[in-house]
Amino acid sequence: MKTHEKRVLFGKAVLRVAAGLFLATGAGICPVQMLAETVKTTSIEAMQQQSVTITGIVKDKNGDPIIGANVIEKGTTNGVITDMDGRYTLNVRDSHSVLSISYIGYKTQEITVGNNRQLDIVLHDDTELLDEVVVIGYGTQKKGDVTSAISSVKSENFVKGAVSDAGQLIQGKVAGLNISLPSGDPTGNSQIMLRGISSLKGGTSPLVLVDGVPGSLNTVAPEDIESIDVLKDGSATAIYGTRGTNGVIIITTKQSRKEMPPTIDYNGYISVSNILQRPDFMSADDLRQKWDEGYIFNGANLKDFGANTDWLGELTRTAVSHSHNLSLRGGSKNTHYTASANYTKRQGTFIKTDFEAMNARMDVTHSMYENKLTADVSLLVSQHTMPRSWNTYAYRQALIHNPTEPIKDEKNNWFERDLYFYDNPVGYIRETIGEMKRKNMRFNGSLTFRPIESLTLKAMYARRSTTTTDGYYQTKQHVSTTKNGRNGYAYRYGSDFDNNLIELTAHFQKTFGNHNVSALVGYNYEDNTNSNMSMTNYDFPTDAYSYNKMEAGMALKRGEGSMSSYKSSDKLIGVFARVSYNFNDRYLLMASLRHEGSSKFGKDHKWGNFPGISLGWRINRENFMKNLNWLDNLKFRVGYGVTGINVADPYTSLSGLNYEGAFLYNGTWVKALETVRNNNADLRWEKKHEFNIGLDWDILNGRVGGTIDYYTRKTKDALWDYPVPVPPFMFPSMLANASEMENKGLEILIRAIPFQSENFTWNTNISYSTNTNKIVALSSDKFSMTQDYFYSGYTGEPIQTTTHIVQVGKAIGTFYGLKSVNITEDGLWLVENKEGEHILATEADATDWQVLGNGIPKHYLNWNNTFNFYNFDLSVNMRGAFDFQILNYQRMFYENAKPEIQYNRLNSAFNKVYGKTQLKDEQRYVSYYIEDGDYWKIDNVTLGYTIKLPKQKVIKNLRVYASVLNLATITGYKGMDPEVPLSSSSYGLLDAGTDNRDKYPTNRTYTFGVNLTF
Repeated sequence: MKTHEKRVLFGKAVLRVAAGLFLATGAGICPVQMLAETVKTTSIEAMQQQSVTITGIVKDKNGDPIIGANVIEKGTTNGVITDMDGRYTLNVRDSHSVLSISYIGYKTQEITVGNNRQLDIVLHDDTELLDEVVVIGYGTQKKGDVTSAISSVKSENFVKGAVSDAGQLIQGKVAGLNISLPSGDPTGNSQIMLRGISSLKGGTSPLVLVDGVPGSLNTVAPEDIESIDVLKDGSATAIYGTRGTNGVIIITTKQSRKEMPPTIDYNGYISVSNILQRPDFMSADDLRQKWDEGYIFNGANLKDFGANTDWLGELTRTAVSHSHNLSLRGGSKNTHYTASANYTKRQGTFIKTDFEAMNARMDVTHSMYENKLTADVSLLVSQHTMPRSWNTYAYRQALIHNPTEPIKDEKNNWFERDLYFYDNPVGYIRETIGEMKRKNMRFNGSLTFRPIESLTLKAMYARRSTTTTDGYYQTKQHVSTTKNGRNGYAYRYGSDFDNNLIELTAHFQKTFGNHNVSALVGYNYEDNTNSNMSMTNYDFPTDAYSYNKMEAGMALKRGEGSMSSYKSSDKLIGVFARVSYNFNDRYLLMASLRHEGSSKFGKDHKWGNFPGISLGWRINRENFMKNLNWLDNLKFRVGYGVTGINVADPYTSLSGLNYEGAFLYNGTWVKALETVRNNNADLRWEKKHEFNIGLDWDILNGRVGGTIDYYTRKTKDALWDYPVPVPPFMFPSMLANASEMENKGLEILIRAIPFQSENFTWNTNISYSTNTNKIVALSSDKFSMTQDYFYSGYTGEPIQTTTHIVQVGKAIGTFYGLKSVNITEDGLWLVENKEGEHILATEADATDWQVLGNGIPKHYLNWNNTFNFYNFDLSVNMRGAFDFQILNYQRMFYENAKPEIQYNRLNSAFNKVYGKTQLKDEQRYVSYYIEDGDYWKIDNVTLGYTIKLPKQKVIKNLRVYASVLNLATITGYKGMDPEVPLSSSSYGLLDAGTDNRDKYPTNRTYTFGVNLTF
């Protein structure tokens, strides 16, 4: 799609049609079908004097034709509109005639005809007229009127290549928004953190809206997205109440417009991926060399089995993926439509880790009664399928296995040995059959009524449904049978999610002289219903049923299988209002209030209020600034807002009873009833209070510009599980509001066009962000802990200890453990105790533990560049994170030369520690394995070429491109990739900075694609 089309499309179809009709009507032009058609003048005399014919093409600065530009003979109503190729033909009075060429978003040009008969015109952006529209809560606003911290990324600036979801499209594009995909798993999704951590339990996921309806980053295919707007501060997100604490990401999909000729777009690519870096474990040759050198091992590497097996190589492959997106858009005077279909097949670099997605979308908009009433109906369906045969446990087994073992024995059975947690990884995967299938359906419809020009009434209903079926079966050749005697093991799971959403809004906007007032009131109702069931069984008569005949297993009949089911529902209701005021395009105000109720909270705190207010001052519009011709924009912003966090469990505030165990009563076994949750009528919203101050600036006709934002966030009444006495309580812990935390940060964005000529343009932007976090309190008058801290994170076996501390006065993500300082001649750890003395690790206790670093980066830096040279385009995206640490699990477990360690290990295990000797201590969690994680990534490089086609009516645009994702990383970290997950499934961000030993390795991906428009 051409650049100017994207800009206009995002500004909403209604805005473009209204502006186009205004310009065309004022010139006496009919814009139907947007074809070049000479408009008959009302002056017979003018018609008689037309004696010169002028032809030409109207283009933008990138050389793309502008469709629908107005070409008018100045002083008359004689004019035409450019056709689909930007061409026009116009008969004018004589050579003294002046052509006026205009199009919304561009500076109007006037050219005297003279002796020219071919006039090709290049229109340039008008930065004042354009003043692009950004999406805010329940509406849109001109960028120049925005008083909150909001960032907008258009499709032409998205990350190119084989992206997995909407998050990757804007990776590194928004200051303060940190997006990572730290795993090569094709089923994985982007992890997002905006402006630090605001909750101990609430996570960091933002609210994602897709065309105004709650969704996720993979609700629609990335190719269907027109723009992504990020609402960052509290004044912008307060109108969303409980869902706005972690920010709001608003996804706007590509839409059609009125009078749009049928347009077909195809976007497709094929990509090839490989593991970015393999961990350097001992190969068969390495192991045999160690034996030759006199090393003795126990467990896995006890002896040579004669084979030469690359266990990791047996599980990995070169992954080939492909994606195809086809869309159809068009429109008439009253009706316009959009339809798209997407098919994506992503292979993982590990066997049996594929992902298949099919998405389809249909949207129809119809206007009637002279555009006073507009109806919109949208349907979106998708199906995502992924295998369930894979388990990261197999990856660990591939690393720690003896490389001299064969894959199968002489009887063609999987080669197995009786060691603790030691299973043939190839057999583990090959003998597992499974699949998870998730089906999504979203319907939404709206009616918009405009009784008068300044008032818009809108009613919307949306329904979302997700159905998941999941199951796997471990055959009789699987280790679960050959070692554990399961005789075939099956698992089955199913779940349903339904959401109903009703939104009613009334929007009023009116200009009175220098005063522009906009007011919004609305009502929001939302209910959710979740249900699921699961079952396990084993001891099957045959493998033929897999997991599709669960009753065939004998374990359930013996009471050894398992069954469970669950259902829950909750409601969220809100009423909201917002008013915006603009005086003389100079002084700006926006204030909002949401009154919201949730069924999840205690009976005394069902409802909460969430206010937001922001002010703006366009300093460059003041009289004392009028002589600064180089200054295009200087706007000061300040905002304050309160948002909340909803709890996850819908019944947390209520006492709960479950049947657990049984007891014998009068000769009969009776199920025992026990308390599992206390009643908490005082359970209420976590509330985040945020203050933001910002500055927007542009100079040199828009060649250089940027934003600066500083914010403080304080989360009060934060939730955590606290111990309570029994009695009077029935259960020894309770989820309660007693904690407090704060975040402070700075965000800077600079964008520039360092070089611009007719054939070459360089666009660049640099963004920087920093954030500091601190726990202010972990207790209140009613709820407290025995200390002002608690431990988090866990190493797993055999070390089995915590890794982090959450303590008042310290930041989330703080590593806490023994500080290693040296090693003895015998290869034993020396650590620092609380007195500063060096002692053996075996002599240290918990009082000697200390802060060892922090796993959350304090600084993020992004640098994005786009180069256009004739028909070539090149984009280079780079990003980095600094001042943080990583706990390298693979080194902690496998970088040790002690013979008694049971498994294969890294080659670096035999290096000298601190330059003295090899490590021969027990596996321990010490600071030696906590490394600086600073990195700088050349993340994405894309080279494209737009093919100039001969004039014809079939293909309007053809572009081919090649890209590399994860091209290079500059770091001192010894692990595979310093970009580790932001959070874990068990501890959230409380154990940030852990590079788990089982993490699916990241990939480097090469992509070849085509963009085609008919």
